[in-house]
Amino acid sequence: MVIRTIFFFFFLLVSMPFPVRSSSDGSTEEKTLAIIKPDGLLGNYTERIKNVIMDSGFSILRETITQLDEERASTFYAEHSSKSFFSSLIKYMTSGPVLVIVLQKKNAVADWRTVIGPTDAVKAKVTHPNSIRAMCGLDLEKNCVHGSDSLQSAQREISFFFGEISSGELVGMHDEL
Repeated sequence: MVIRTIFFFFFLLVSMPFPVRSSSDGSTEEKTLAIIKPDGLLGNYTERIKNVIMDSGFSILRETITQLDEERASTFYAEHSSKSFFSSLIKYMTSGPVLVIVLQKKNAVADWRTVIGPTDAVKAKVTHPNSIRAMCGLDLEKNCVHGSDSLQSAQREISFFFGEISSGELVGMHDEL
């Protein structure tokens, strides 16, 4: 009976979904997915974006540069498949490499969405001039970065690119566009 109880609690501990760990003030930290899209990566905005990430208090848990093919991009953006812009979105997301990053901090999903600004980069330049999309985005589609829109989307999107990752895994050194 004792072994069953210990196994049960161990199972609960290792199978807990996001959010992942408590910070020093006892609050729970979240993970979210960030993608620097082809225009951001090829436009040499990567270091500026990473500086904004770090200055905003995020930890970078994982990152990888990848080239999406049509199938992977279509799967990632499947919720938009019935929309008129879908084929254009897939063409854009496969036009060059992307940098996929797992971010972590308290309130990560909402804070990242605030840092990146409105989906429409033209609007962001007017209403959120200090946002990442104002800095490097061009328009509604070519808006430089992606951010998960909920904890559930973040978990699904992180798993899409990285599989499951542990809460303490640090880099050594959607559902919107």
